[in-house]
Amino acid sequence: MQTILEKPKFTVFKPQHSITAANAYAFERELTNTLKQNPHFALLVDLEQVEFVDSAGLMALISSCKVAQNLGTRFSLCSISPSLRIIIELTQLDNVFEIFASQLKYIEMF
Repeated sequence: MQTILEKPKFTVFKPQHSITAANAYAFERELTNTLKQNPHFALLVDLEQVEFVDSAGLMALISSCKVAQNLGTRFSLCSISPSLRIIIELTQLDNVFEIFASQLKYIEMF
């Protein structure tokens, strides 16, 4: 369903296809496990290959972001499609998440 790549100061989590009620719980669990296994690593969720996210998928991202905050870990999103960006902006989650245009832009921050 996704690819997990570890980089020197951060972990990249790359989900694929859609994040919906059908798989949101498993997606959240994987994000949470990744955060807990690597609490000293920042987590970048690369949404380049995600076609659709419903409300359950958004809640999984929000919950994972809260876990990261509780661990004192940086949680960011990147490569968001224009249609997903509209959803994030309409729900004002662009004020919650740190969002980068691409992995490259994120890497430039390190």
